[in-house]
This record gives sequence, structure tokens and C-alpha cells, in this order.
Amino acid sequence: MALEDKLKQLRREREARTRAQKIETTWEKIDEDAGLTVKQKLERLITLTDKGRGMAVRTEARTAEKKRREPVQVFENSYVLGACYGQIPISMGLQIPGHILSFLSREGEFAELDLSSAVFLDLETTGLAGGTGTVPFLVGLAYYRDERFNVTQFFLNEMAEEDRLVRELGQFVKDMGFKSIVTYNGKAFDMPLVETRFAMHRTPCPLRGLPHLDFLFSARSLWKHKYDSCRLFNLAQQIVQAERSEDIPGGEIPLRYFQYIRSGDFSLIDPILYHNQEDLLSLLGVVVAGAVLVERNRDAAARGEDDAMDLYGVAKLFERAGDAATSAALLEKALAGGRGLTAEVTHHARKKLSHHFKKNKDWDRALVFWQEMAGGEEVDCFRELSMYFEHTAKDYMEAIRVATEGWALAKGKSSAAERDFEKRIARIKGKIAKSKGAPGR
Repeated sequence: MALEDKLKQLRREREARTRAQKIETTWEKIDEDAGLTVKQKLERLITLTDKGRGMAVRTEARTAEKKRREPVQVFENSYVLGACYGQIPISMGLQIPGHILSFLSREGEFAELDLSSAVFLDLETTGLAGGTGTVPFLVGLAYYRDERFNVTQFFLNEMAEEDRLVRELGQFVKDMGFKSIVTYNGKAFDMPLVETRFAMHRTPCPLRGLPHLDFLFSARSLWKHKYDSCRLFNLAQQIVQAERSEDIPGGEIPLRYFQYIRSGDFSLIDPILYHNQEDLLSLLGVVVAGAVLVERNRDAAARGEDDAMDLYGVAKLFERAGDAATSAALLEKALAGGRGLTAEVTHHARKKLSHHFKKNKDWDRALVFWQEMAGGEEVDCFRELSMYFEHTAKDYMEAIRVATEGWALAKGKSSAAERDFEKRIARIKGKIAKSKGAPGR
């Protein structure tokens, strides 16, 4: 993407976020007025947030008598298993073994499960803050059934009828018998909000307590260092190579819904339904891509064609899981590739490996990485080298030489490091003097 286009996109996203925050703040204030009906609150919200903006609902839609509509609508789409989303065959989701799902989610219960009984969940809401003032007006569910990948969307046509949506959604989930949940940031946003809405309507939430794979955490480990953004939309384009366009800025979604509630103009909602469905398909795609990447590199010694940046991401996942040995082996493999790693990632990989080998007292290998990083004027490496020569190799002259180099490098940059080297140099000099004055020396 050209710089000018990227700046335009960032401006649009910033304006959308500002718009969403304004809508959310205004709604929270209006919602506190117990003397207003839901309709009156929405009228006031649209009046206040439409000022000075060319997105007002069409005059004929405002003035036309609103047709009666069903309080809750359900939309369904399905995809045959032989279809692809981007470069990912939809059927591949069924091939992810339980131990990989368990590894990605860090929840042991997934070890006995697969995605054939999972539900992918994504919400579109009246705000982004969560809490009692935020209403999910569109609940998107995706799942495997009857040799297809199905998308079912529950849409709230009337805010005053949320109780009905909760009941219908709850019954559907019970009937389907889902055994796990897959989301993108669902542990922080979607699931707490769903549980809050069920609780407010005094209805047990059938999704509560199910094993939950929130893939956002794994995605950040795998790709944050590689791509500009870990937004689901961006990863779907970069990794899955889905032909997604920026269908609707997220910040406009609440406003469009409130305008629809007032006008009944469903053309405002169609892009939101599409956006929600694309997010569910994108979630399936990136989960499959991540799972394949991990499965292919569980054995660090195996030959593979993954680039060094991907290997670094998988290494971070194994580090997160507490498997330091596999993580270190993957980091070495990434560095050995010699190409693809940025300078920043190369530095982090070397630093992680030096810590790993130090912890395991593999001094020869740790020494190699400290010396490489010292060549790049990494102050901490001079400290590590000085400690090694002082305490392990007992080479005090080399220890003081390295510490002096580190002190010179730290001078004027880090007063804490400067003081540390000064104390270290004084201590080593004391050891040298003591060794020279000892009898028989």
C-alpha cells in the first residue's frame, strides 16, 4: 500500500473511532434518563450525532411511516466443504487436531475436541466499551454441520425486544450442543458482553464455561512482528489472501444501526451483515493458517519451507507455552536461514537464545550470542560478558576490559548502567589486587 493511501486509511479509521466514541458517550448519557422510551432515546441520539455530518438518513425514510418488522430476524448462509476462503480450503478446519487447539488456546479441555463441535462467535454492537450500556444487535455464529460451514446471524430489529433475541439465541445454542468457542478478542469483549446480556434478562448463558480459543493472543505471537497490524481484516488479506475490501469502518456500525432503528432503511444494515460474515470466515481462515504453521514446526528439526519471520512467531508460541527447548531450536533455525528476519527481530532472537543458554549453563553457545550482540553495541551484553569472565571463566583481566567497554558505551546514555559498571570494575580490581597480594601467588 502506498504511503498516501495508508495515511488516508489511518485518517478514516481515526475518524471512525472518534465517531464511535462520540456515539457511545452520547448514548450512555441519554440512556440514564429513565423518563424516555427507547424510541425517544434513539430519536435524541440520532439528532445529536447527525449534526454537521452528511450521513443523515434520507428525508423520505425519516418521514415515511415505519413498517412493522419482526423483532428478531435470523439470516443463514452456508459453504460447502470443498469451497475456499482465500487460499484456505474450508474443510481444513476439521483437520486441526485437539492437541493443536489446546496449544493455541492454552486450555487442556481442547485436547479431546476438534472444530466440528465448535462455534465461531462475532458480535456487532451499539458501542465498544462493553458493560450494561452496550447492546449486541447482531450475533454472528459460524459452525460445521451437515457437510457444510454454516453462518447464522441473529439480528435485533427492535432494541426493546432484546429479551426475545436472548431467548432465541440461547435456545439455538442449546439445540446445537456446541462444545467450544472460537473468537478474536472474545475473552475481553464478546463473551463478557454476551454473559452480561443473558444475566440482565435472567437467562442462563449456554456458552458460559465452554473451552474458549481466543485466537487474538496466538495471532499476536505469530505475526505482530511481521505485519503492520494484527486486525482480523488485515491478517485475512495478508495470510489467508482473502479478497476482502474495507466494507465498512467499524466506528460507523453503531450509527448505521441507530439510523436503521429510526428509518427502517435496511440498506444501512446489509453492509454490517456482510462485514460480520466476512469476519467469521476470516477467523476460520487465520485459525487454520496458524494451526498449520504450528503443526508443521512442532519438530524444529524437521525440514520446512516457512520463512524465518514465521519461525520466530512459532518460537514465541512455544516460549509462551513453557517449552523453552523447542522455542530455542526454532529461533536457531530462524537465524540459520540467514534471510527474512528484520534487524530488530534478529536482535530479539539472539537475546532470547543467550538467556536460554545462560539459564542452561551452556556457556560456549551463550558466549557466541553475547559477542555478536556486543558488536552491535548492546550495553547489556557487555554486562553479561563481564559477569561470565568474572564468575565463570575467572578471567579478571578480560572481565575488567569488557566492563570498561560497557561503561564507555553506557556513559551519557544510562546512568543506572553506568553506575553498575563502575561498581563492577571496582569489585574486579579489588579481586585482582587481592589475588596479587595473596601468599604463594
